[in-house]
Amino acid sequence: MTSTSVRDLTLEAFLKLPYIEESPAWEYNGQIMQKPMPQTQHSRLQFKLCEAINQVGEDREIACAFPELRCTFGDRSLVPDISILRWERIPMTVEGDLINKFNSFPDWTIEILSPDQSANRVAAKILHCLKYGSQLGWLLDPSDRSVLVFQPRQEPTIFSQSDRLPVLTGIELEINAMEIFAWLKMKPKRTK
Repeated sequence: MTSTSVRDLTLEAFLKLPYIEESPAWEYNGQIMQKPMPQTQHSRLQFKLCEAINQVGEDREIACAFPELRCTFGDRSLVPDISILRWERIPMTVEGDLINKFNSFPDWTIEILSPDQSANRVAAKILHCLKYGSQLGWLLDPSDRSVLVFQPRQEPTIFSQSDRLPVLTGIELEINAMEIFAWLKMKPKRTK
């Protein structure tokens, strides 16, 4: 992960930098940091979680999961691995088209720990989201197949194996850590 400390760089100045949307995205929390490039496990978990959440949330207009959505709030500009927004908070035009900029916190944020990431730095992103209004945060650690769950005014809790994970109120998704990390196993299709 690339990190650059720039004195006197404001959030507004950061958002005008021409390279912040390059892949992987750059974030701002008083200093500029580039997210690590997702690898296979990270990409698979991100895709499958977005798909599972959207299957139960989007069709019923409850919530929608967005991968790598820039969220700018509380003097920071973060790009969570997955941002889940309640339907009424998704920025849309009156015609129903999505508006590109999202200047608020996600209702539920999910981060997937990459091998070269600092767990504390990623947890700090989730805590910042909770401080400004997020209702739920997950930190997935593929190395030990656990999910650290953050909720407002509660101690973080580690979930593993068949422990049912808490989800955003209204989303009818029953899932546990074992089911999430089972997505990392690929089964070849048998041919006759």
